[in-house]
Amino acid sequence: MGRILAFDYGTKRVGIAVTDPLKIIATGLNTVHPKDIIPFIKKYLDTEMVEAFVIGDPKQLDGSPSESAQHVVGFSRTLKKTFPNIPIHWVDERFTSKMAHQTILESGLKKQDRANKGLVDTISATIILQHFMNQQP
Repeated sequence: MGRILAFDYGTKRVGIAVTDPLKIIATGLNTVHPKDIIPFIKKYLDTEMVEAFVIGDPKQLDGSPSESAQHVVGFSRTLKKTFPNIPIHWVDERFTSKMAHQTILESGLKKQDRANKGLVDTISATIILQHFMNQQP
C-alpha cells in the first residue's frame, strides 16, 4: 500500500504532509523551498511508495482562482511531467492557513515557535490532506 503526499504550494515555501501506509493518519512531513520540491519528492520516492499526490487549490472567497493559482498550476504540471504514473488530486485550500494558525495557537507553543511560517505551511498541508482523506469513501 502506498502513501499519499499532499502539498501546500507557495512561492517561498512548500508545506508537505503524508499519510501512513494504511492511509489512516495525515502527518506533517516537511517544508522545503519550491526549487527543492522535485528533488525532495524524488528522494522520498526512493524509500517510500506513493500512490497519489494532493495539491491545495488556492481560491478566493468567491471560488475564483487566487493570485497564487498560476504558480500552483505550474507546480502541478511539473509533477505530472516528472511523475506521470502518480495521480494528482486537488483540494480547496481556502481557510487552511487560518486553521493552521489556530491549531498552532491552541497547541501552547512559545511565541517564537508560533511565528515559524514553515510550521504553518506544514500544518496547512496536513489539513489539506486530512480534507482529502475525509472525502474518500
